[in-house]
Amino acid sequence: MSELFEKSIRTLELPRVLQLLSDQAVSAEAKERALRVSPETEPEEVLCLLDQTDAARQMIGLRGAPSFSGVKPVAETLDRADRGGSLNARELLRVAGLLTAARRAREYFNGDASGKTAIDHLFLSLHGNHFLEEKIKRCIPDEDTIADAASPELADIRRHMRAAQAKSRQILQRIISSPSYSKVLQESIITQRDGRFVVPVKAEQKGNLPGLVHDISSSGATVFVEPMGVVQANNEYVELEAKEQKEIERILAELSAEAAAHREDIQWDHDALVHLDLIFARGQLSYKMDGVRPEIRRDGAIHLRKARHPLLDPKTAVPIDLELGDAFDTLVITGPNTGGKTVSLKTLGLLTLMAQCGLHIPAADRSAVAVYDRVLADIGDEQSIEQSLSTFSAHMTNIVGILEEADEESLVLFDELGAGTDPVEGAALAIAVIQHVRSAGAKTAATTHYAELKTFAMTTAGVENASCEFDVETLSPTYRLLIGIPGKSNAFAISRRLGLPEAVIAAAQEQMSGDSVRFEDILTQLEAKRQALEKRDAESDRLFRQREEDARKAREFREQMERAKENARSRGEAEAKRILRDAKAAADQTFSELAALRRLQAQADPARDINDAQAAIRAGLNQAEDRLRAGKDAPPPIPKPSRPIQKGDLVELPGVRQPAEVVSVGKDGTLQLKSGILKMKAKADEVRLIEDDERAARKPKPAPSSGGARALRPAASRELDIRGMETLEAEGVVEGFLSAAVMGKLESVTIIHGKGTGALRKAVHDILRRNKAVKSFRLGVYGEGETGVTVVTMK
Repeated sequence: MSELFEKSIRTLELPRVLQLLSDQAVSAEAKERALRVSPETEPEEVLCLLDQTDAARQMIGLRGAPSFSGVKPVAETLDRADRGGSLNARELLRVAGLLTAARRAREYFNGDASGKTAIDHLFLSLHGNHFLEEKIKRCIPDEDTIADAASPELADIRRHMRAAQAKSRQILQRIISSPSYSKVLQESIITQRDGRFVVPVKAEQKGNLPGLVHDISSSGATVFVEPMGVVQANNEYVELEAKEQKEIERILAELSAEAAAHREDIQWDHDALVHLDLIFARGQLSYKMDGVRPEIRRDGAIHLRKARHPLLDPKTAVPIDLELGDAFDTLVITGPNTGGKTVSLKTLGLLTLMAQCGLHIPAADRSAVAVYDRVLADIGDEQSIEQSLSTFSAHMTNIVGILEEADEESLVLFDELGAGTDPVEGAALAIAVIQHVRSAGAKTAATTHYAELKTFAMTTAGVENASCEFDVETLSPTYRLLIGIPGKSNAFAISRRLGLPEAVIAAAQEQMSGDSVRFEDILTQLEAKRQALEKRDAESDRLFRQREEDARKAREFREQMERAKENARSRGEAEAKRILRDAKAAADQTFSELAALRRLQAQADPARDINDAQAAIRAGLNQAEDRLRAGKDAPPPIPKPSRPIQKGDLVELPGVRQPAEVVSVGKDGTLQLKSGILKMKAKADEVRLIEDDERAARKPKPAPSSGGARALRPAASRELDIRGMETLEAEGVVEGFLSAAVMGKLESVTIIHGKGTGALRKAVHDILRRNKAVKSFRLGVYGEGETGVTVVTMK
């Protein structure tokens, strides 16, 4: 990488973006690597980096980022352990933390079901070592502690240490509690000096307590004596302390040797985790910037859609659309100061560098960038007093270097090209520099104020104008970049808005050449046409969106109507079933009343008449049920009679073939009907009048005989097999079977439901309990099918 390329990277502020990337990393080494990231110049490498960023962003969106909190450098530590050195507790805990991070990363990957990604191999390459990790943590709970469980020997030593310590304390406790030593002791306390237990004794009384003197107070009034009875216990404790330290050193050496034995795997895990940390930092930064993956073009073309400078506040930054390299290889951006020309130039260069670093860019979908060997930029005022360089000289120094390095694999960015010198010479020099860079094959973008460059862009193939929009009414830029339109200076318009006298403005306009005036007029006309076209485009977009919204609402309304239609059909079927159930219940109640009448009537054979009437009503109900199940249309409406219905007329009830005679007509129009021995009430609009001519053709039929009732249905069966049916399906079949049994005057029938889980048997028994035509029922006995059948006795 050339010095000029590195300078351009700093000029375009890529290091500030890399600092944002570093802030997203967790481990210290990943943070350092983020700051050292440099743009790749091979398209395959850039695509690989972008694939990794895509995978990390996808995983973060699904499951969050993995934890890299325990990733710390261990290379030097493991090298020392490999040479036979012993690691301390802190170093071993660092190794255990790294192993924990590797294990958690593997668990994170194993729990991800997002499919194959570009970073799977990094997760799969992690080794981990759960045994060593747990062993270190079991032996070393924290940096200052070696646990008793580290070894049986250490536990035994510490048990003896506690015993020796307790023994010393017991002896000393007896001394400070004894009345005979109360005058000898300065205070009745136990303390320590040089790791040994002592008691404070008055200096003049030290001869009355035999022992070793370990310390004297600053005043000399107190001496700290270790009584002779405690010396042996303290000596034992000191010996045990030495053994403890030796055992701890052995344990640490053993753990260090085990870590050294897996040195290569542990170091590999560290490097892989740091790499993953950096990749996931790119994914986190993508979320933070609301970035997208750009398409990588191999023809040097750039298309940025709604691109934002990543270092500007996204709430205030105005997105721009920018293209370069397809229809034209050079873009000349003009416009007023502070209008956004330099920001547009920096956005173009910085987003290109970000993509080459494997970062997502803050732009809209379908944005595309190219991969360049060099991005060379001359941006900003670099005048130097020390080097005696003016603004023009500083710019020209950079331009000389750019002309030397620019080739077909370069993106060149010029800010205020030719500024800082005579306008005529500066414009001519700017045009010459652009032509030279174009001849080298580089893609170029330049900002300028010179009208000559606007004309050059309009008259030269492969060079395009662009401008930063300016609102003359508010005297402020809109920061929108307009491709294909040269910018106006707006000097006269701004001056007029600020109150400059018209005479001064007119005098200034007279000083301009005729060509310049005509050029400015053309630009004014172009600007007016552009704004009119934008308004029409905005109106077209509004109408298109409105049409789409209307179409969406129409689709939703149609779907709602379909759902309403389906719901209405379902409710209609449910209502029809309910009406049928109510009719059956009414019929059952009528049967009960008829049974009571049978006992009271003294006719020759009343039972047969009653059964025939029941069979006729059942037949009508069954016909209505058949029409419901077959999905037939509703019956035709009852025709209006040619005259009012009178007493003695014959009428016909819908669904009942047996005509009935009108016994009387109530004041409210209610008809009292009689059909055989069955009496009922109905309204005039619920029956059909049998006209006089039809009545003459057929006389009122007597109540149907049992044979006639049987003609409505096939001969009733004594056995029904419902094995394999669903509960709801079996309910209708059983109800129909019982109705047929009633019409067939069967005394008992058998329902075969099978044993199975017992659900079907329970459903059958529930139906039998509700049916008023059933006298009793029982399960089958041996030879009849046992619990697989139910024998029903009819009334």
